[in-house]
Amino acid sequence: MNTSVRNLKPVDSGNLPAYPISSKDRLDSHFFIQWNLKRWRKSRFRQLADPEVGWVGFQLFCEAHDESPVGTLPIDERLLARAGGVSVEKWRDLCARPISPLHNWYRVRCDNGEIRFAHEVVTQVAIEALNSHRKNRLDMDQRRRAKRIKDLREMIGVRIGAKQLLQAPDFLDRFNDWLEEHHPEAQRRETFIRQALEEFQMRNGA
Repeated sequence: MNTSVRNLKPVDSGNLPAYPISSKDRLDSHFFIQWNLKRWRKSRFRQLADPEVGWVGFQLFCEAHDESPVGTLPIDERLLARAGGVSVEKWRDLCARPISPLHNWYRVRCDNGEIRFAHEVVTQVAIEALNSHRKNRLDMDQRRRAKRIKDLREMIGVRIGAKQLLQAPDFLDRFNDWLEEHHPEAQRRETFIRQALEEFQMRNGA
């Protein structure tokens, strides 16, 4: 029985390691893959795999970053063949070789119950990419919030002339949070802010 057929055999998911990345995590704006060139050059896969196996394996490395969960591959040989850009017959031929495109890939249990293939290095790269993505998003959210607070300070203190409201240290934070909760799509022009201030003070006694 060749490797690709064995990959399709039912397995006991209870004995499989849990994949550390959630199926809810996304890298939709992820256009680059961190690639350790030195590690790749010295890898057993690159040194011993047939060139066409190496190319298909590289395709799988790339494809895994667009899968869900990020960094995994399906166990269906038809989908694997498509991801590698070859026919199912060719896929079976490649998987029957001593070093196959699935070298060092192993089955894992995902948080959505699905059984998929994972690769230690691909998982590490995906986790680092997700952490970087979260940090960038957090930094962007913090910059956006800081600008909104600054704009509110100028609007209330200078244009509306209600500097007394700014004497409370947490007023701008509370007012901004209230605006984002109750009027998330509103354009913060002076007329709107005046009306929103009245509503906020009536509801919160600020």
